[in-house]
Amino acid sequence: MKCKRVIFFVSMLFLVSLTDTVLEGVDTGEIDKVRNKGVLDNGDLEIIDNFVADAVEELLQSRDFTSISKARSVILLRKGPTRQSAAAQYSEQFSESAYKHISEAFEEAKRVTPEEQRFKVILNLLILVDGLEYLRLADLGLGWLNDENSVIRYWAVHSVANAGFIKQLNSSEGSNLKLAERIAEKLKGLVESSGPEILGLMAEFAASVEVSEGEDLLLDIADDRISRYADWTVEFELLDGTILKLLDSKIPLGSSSNPAIARRFGQLYSYAIQRYVKGRDFLSATAKEQLASVLVETEQTCIVGRLGEGQSKIKEAIEGDDYESLLEEHNKLLGEATRAGQLPSKLNFDYGKTADGERRISPQSLPEPPVTEAGE
Repeated sequence: MKCKRVIFFVSMLFLVSLTDTVLEGVDTGEIDKVRNKGVLDNGDLEIIDNFVADAVEELLQSRDFTSISKARSVILLRKGPTRQSAAAQYSEQFSESAYKHISEAFEEAKRVTPEEQRFKVILNLLILVDGLEYLRLADLGLGWLNDENSVIRYWAVHSVANAGFIKQLNSSEGSNLKLAERIAEKLKGLVESSGPEILGLMAEFAASVEVSEGEDLLLDIADDRISRYADWTVEFELLDGTILKLLDSKIPLGSSSNPAIARRFGQLYSYAIQRYVKGRDFLSATAKEQLASVLVETEQTCIVGRLGEGQSKIKEAIEGDDYESLLEEHNKLLGEATRAGQLPSKLNFDYGKTADGERRISPQSLPEPPVTEAGE
């Protein structure tokens, strides 16, 4: 699948480890002395700036992934001092220098030829931004969100959605929360055009960042997956196991304080179950395996926590290849036309309104699969 190919390619970029490699043309002696100082003066700050400038230029001029990765590692290994007393001074200057010189490098990289080399340089600059985890660099990542290359887009998203970045965004500082809001709004614009690998990054960010725009982003992602299930264009069903767990994490135990989140959980889980049943003669073996994993894991990690330890009917039905029992459990758990399900009753949510304006107590029915041959 396309998703797996992208993830494999991205993973291969890290086969070059962060070794303390000194590259020709990059003087690390002076910067290493500065890192060991307890208090920095203006000369030390200039050394930091010169080091970042030289190392970024080395990355820009390198012509293969190994050399570029080594240039990147030289920078990342020196982004912080060894003496805590100088941490604030050092980090402030390093961050400012990184923004200045990486910004310039991005502009120069746009003019690099051939296209393959341009891709290598821009990609590694984004991986560098990602590794530095400076909030100051957020705009550098955001600037590449709409690039036509999916790997570039992946790392642009990753650079503003990684765990270290989120931790800083969730600090009590108002400016950081404002930045979190802005990033979430930017990511919302990517939902419909993004593949599973990028949607997964955005979903983790949406569920982790402590602003309301994050929750809105998570709802948009869930809606996008629900829509793709409805028209049978969904890919990489394993992603929905993650999305369902993230939705569940936003629902308090007991009655839901946000029925919109619970509604998406119920509808997405329902569509996954219905896809497994209605697609049994349509889906590829891989898709069925992924769906089975999603259904069982969601039951064990989410449903059991809501309804009790005895909840294992979905797992039993799948293991027994019993589609009728699976549908019966779906109806009991999520609802059907004549009765509300256990989960909506427990969490006090519904599935919206019917065409007549009545409260819908059962999830939408998944259309039949299109008339086409199954295949990988």
